[in-house]
Amino acid sequence: MDRQALIKKWTPSPLTLILLGLIAWLWFRPPAEVSDEDRIPPGWQVTLTDGRLLTSESLKGKVVLVNFWATWCPYCRKEKPVVDGFWQDYRDKGFEVVSISVDDPPEKIAAWMQDKGYAFMAAPTNASVAAAFGNVSSVPTSFILDADGHIRHKVAGQVHYPRLEKLVTPLLRTSTQ
Repeated sequence: MDRQALIKKWTPSPLTLILLGLIAWLWFRPPAEVSDEDRIPPGWQVTLTDGRLLTSESLKGKVVLVNFWATWCPYCRKEKPVVDGFWQDYRDKGFEVVSISVDDPPEKIAAWMQDKGYAFMAAPTNASVAAAFGNVSSVPTSFILDADGHIRHKVAGQVHYPRLEKLVTPLLRTSTQ
């Protein structure tokens, strides 16, 4: 086979290039849209995968990331190591994570978390969570609560470490003063 035929054989069609571009855009698209909020949600509670009851009142004094996700969501799976790393780095400074699955039962959530080696709190959603945060229709979606339990930020989409630093660390500084 001559060189020109070989080049023609391995040159992708315009449709292939468009599809590859679309796949790359979907995979590497901007991670999230952040909105600033300042609202006080009604009290909420969840039953963690280990059976303990967690209430919003028990989290007062901590800055909390309430992260809505699903085990089938590729963006959720991609952000979990980031959330875990940030939690590991900042939990001693008053940061906590509550990971709320939108559609899985506690047993599946617990198995998934254990398989991945994540130790932050996880639970299935319920009516009190929906009342406090609204019906979250797309995942991942996260809410950042200040030490008083006020919702300060909503992150619609995947979070990344620098964005968490930008949104969480000022709240940690004000909660320790």
